[in-house]
Amino acid sequence: MQLLRALFALLVLGVLCTQDALAQNRFGAQGPESEPDRMQHWLVPSPDPDTAARATLFRPPGDGPFRLALIAHASTQNVLRRAQMPQSEYRALAAWLVARGFAVLVPERPGHGATGGRYLEDQRDCDGADYSHAGRATAEAIAAALNYTRSQSFVRQEGAVILGHSAGAWGALAMAGEKAKGVSGIVAFAAGRGGHANDVPNQVCARHRLVSTAREFGKGARVPVTWLVAANDSYFSPGLSRQLADAFRSGGGSVDFHVLAASGSEGHWLAETDGVVAIAGRELDRALKLPTAAKKQ
Repeated sequence: MQLLRALFALLVLGVLCTQDALAQNRFGAQGPESEPDRMQHWLVPSPDPDTAARATLFRPPGDGPFRLALIAHASTQNVLRRAQMPQSEYRALAAWLVARGFAVLVPERPGHGATGGRYLEDQRDCDGADYSHAGRATAEAIAAALNYTRSQSFVRQEGAVILGHSAGAWGALAMAGEKAKGVSGIVAFAAGRGGHANDVPNQVCARHRLVSTAREFGKGARVPVTWLVAANDSYFSPGLSRQLADAFRSGGGSVDFHVLAASGSEGHWLAETDGVVAIAGRELDRALKLPTAAKKQ
């Protein structure tokens, strides 16, 4: 009987080890590199153990190690729009970062597009929006992708930067404290949640909750934040964005706030456009502690 129990225990241990090995092997590169900038599809961990996050990686020539820049994409509460979202690449922003020596990862969080899985960062109903839960769930997804990629041999352990856009920027603010190990800076493009309430421009769900949560995220924040918003952002206007940045600062966070020139017909999408470098390049250089005389694209 004891022998049978021992054999059973060994069998269970072997199955568990095999499952763990398979789980580990599914992450990493999913194909060859291509142009531009050694673009390569990867799978990276997410907070949902059943969902591997799809990601796009860009790299400079050589073996590195390179500083890591992670770009965190926007989101939506609309289930159909979220399911149909194309995988974000932020090509112009990524190319600018690669030209300055960064490896750039753009992960797609659970509940979005081809990654699928459960949407973990639901802010819930408009009037009672839980922006703390939404932001911290986004932060967990950013941290999972960031920490896995930092373990790769071509990535430096220190000096990583997070560039967040909209809900992705909100999540970056949420991880500015204890979860930001190895992160030297955060760039927040149009940070916030709940914009375009009921699809109405310049309407925000539970605005007071958004402001109070920004103050909450500022408590214990140890990573400097560069907060950028286009002059014609109708999701989080310059006035509201300044109020959010001030609240984050009053909680203890370090913020360098800038209103940028208008971008197209809707400035909220500046980070995704080809014109992002022309409009935000100087502020990005400063945020990443690069000399302003560095070559521009």
